Amino acid sequence: MVKLGVIGYGYWGPNLVRNFFELPNCQIETVADVDIQSLNKLKKYYPAIQATTKPEDILDNQEIDAVLIATPVSTHFVLAKKALQAGKHVLVEKPMTNSLKDASELVKLAKKTKKILMVDHTFLYTDAVQKIKKMIDAGKIGKITYFDSLRTNLGIFQQDVNVLWDLMAHDISIINYLTSERPISVTASGVSHTKNGIENIAFVVLKYKSGLVAHFNSSWSSPVKIRLILIGGTKKMIVYDDIEPTEKVKLYDSNYRVKFLKDNKKLIVDYRTGDIYIPKIELKEGLRNMAEDFINAIIKKKEPISNANFGLEVVRILSLAEASIKQK
Repeated sequence: MVKLGVIGYGYWGPNLVRNFFELPNCQIETVADVDIQSLNKLKKYYPAIQATTKPEDILDNQEIDAVLIATPVSTHFVLAKKALQAGKHVLVEKPMTNSLKDASELVKLAKKTKKILMVDHTFLYTDAVQKIKKMIDAGKIGKITYFDSLRTNLGIFQQDVNVLWDLMAHDISIINYLTSERPISVTASGVSHTKNGIENIAFVVLKYKSGLVAHFNSSWSSPVKIRLILIGGTKKMIVYDDIEPTEKVKLYDSNYRVKFLKDNKKLIVDYRTGDIYIPKIELKEGLRNMAEDFINAIIKKKEPISNANFGLEVVRILSLAEASIKQK
């Protein structure tokens, strides 16, 4: 039985508590949050769980094996470092930190203390992304040529990090999971309409040695919520719309073939439009799969899917994108 402590019961904390609470091989001992009203809600639904306003009550408790951190990104490094130094396994909300230097230090510390350090990149554990990965790994779409992501909504405006770290972290984690290739260049632009230096709209382009190009559009200033990814391949194409209730993934047997006439080098393009395959998506929550992966990693002493090095690579790309924005 893995005993857990949860730090942060605001926006994402209740989702973590709900999913880990229902797992048979772990037990939530204590939840910490600075907001008394949040803790009152916790006691209403989970009267057996201890509540505290002090994270130290979790970090200093030797009976607690692992700590779940669901606090603002700017606090991740300090809390995760203290938890690892206290000899506890750590699951931290995405992204791991808001600094490449801090993320690298946490990875080294986890290796030194021989503890699991995992990042909650939830989308990797959804059946939709799992099915897309199986299609790509099986060669269904051929060689990936482009990845186009649109993730927008109206709010929530974060106070400590820009839209890169808040929304785009999801899509960076997805492309890193779908391909083992890493980008050779990062170009980004963004704007802060609130004039506080925190960008609420950002565009990022990643280029890869293979010719793959990835484009990301993230915004807190959109009139509609959009969660759309287009993936092009040399054989087929994939559309992933997470807003769709059931038909989230569609595989299009559509493509084009290019020919050049030898005499005048004229470009001839042949288009093919075929069938659309829609796989059945399991309704099991991705967060539940993530929770199971974390607990199994502790019990079976194995690397989780979203392990420390994976989380570090996401932070690396986000850091470079932010540097590109600041350097214009």
